[in-house]
Amino acid sequence: MSYGMNAVAMKAQMATQSSNVPKIDAQAEDKELKKQTDAFESVLIKMLMDNAMKDEKNIFSSQNDPGDKIYKSMYRDELSKASAGSFGFSQMLYDYLSRKNS
Repeated sequence: MSYGMNAVAMKAQMATQSSNVPKIDAQAEDKELKKQTDAFESVLIKMLMDNAMKDEKNIFSSQNDPGDKIYKSMYRDELSKASAGSFGFSQMLYDYLSRKNS
């Protein structure tokens, strides 16, 4: 496994151990199930964005602002939540779980 894949696998493992990873209830109603699959997709998008932007440099200043990492993480979190449901992972998971419950 390459270094990049090890880093992604490690982040995925850390994210699954974290308490903020949404749990998907396969018995949920349709509307609630879609909400849960969107939340799951949001976590995937956030992990991808965190990995892709980890070496991002400061655009506006050369100083290391201590809050910069926090603000960037918050920005990526909100961006991933806003993008959830539009990448297709959520819909595939929703279709699979809906079919499985029928």
